[in-house]
Amino acid sequence: MAKKKTISEQDIISFYMDYVLEQNEQPKSVYAFAKTNNFEESKFYEYFGSFEGIEKHVFKAFFDNTIKVLHKSEDYQSFDAQNKLLSFYFTFFENLTANRSYVVYALHKYKNSMKGLTLLSELKKSFTHYIDDLDIETLDIKQEQIEKIQRRALQESAWLQLLLTMKFWMDDTSPSFEKTDIFIEKSVNTSFDVLNIVPLKSVIDFGKFIFKEKMNMI
Repeated sequence: MAKKKTISEQDIISFYMDYVLEQNEQPKSVYAFAKTNNFEESKFYEYFGSFEGIEKHVFKAFFDNTIKVLHKSEDYQSFDAQNKLLSFYFTFFENLTANRSYVVYALHKYKNSMKGLTLLSELKKSFTHYIDDLDIETLDIKQEQIEKIQRRALQESAWLQLLLTMKFWMDDTSPSFEKTDIFIEKSVNTSFDVLNIVPLKSVIDFGKFIFKEKMNMI
């Protein structure tokens, strides 16, 4: 009988991603999954409670890898909130693109179900904390309760923007996903223009871009 392997969290994630991409479905059980990959079932539960736990962790890992890369950049440290967020988007979507087959599989699986949002729950928690840490300027309202509501609204709108960008990227068939790059730049710049209450030329430009792209996809 072959000796069982020493296994790490990353090994389990890699085995799982390979399995679902090759079989287009989850393993039938943790036992079968462990046996196929020659490790003890108990090792799985040292890291994850279920396959869904792996799926949540994968999207959080994309976020963590993005932040790790950004924090190594001296330029990033000197950026204002707007350029930090742009840098986050471009780096995050590079991570997604490097794992596109898995991301599309995972998100399409729960396409019309609330489970899709549960799948991204750890990503949402980390991303909204990141938005809070950016300390984005909003209207100066000297009332604590209103400021809390305003901060919460900013977090939720930023999260919605990220979800919309992920959806656009999944539908994007342009070379090197160049239309997603345009979408990111226009949407992030527009959101900051709205916050600053400046003349909204970029809002109009972004609206035209979205309308044109959606018409082309019909």
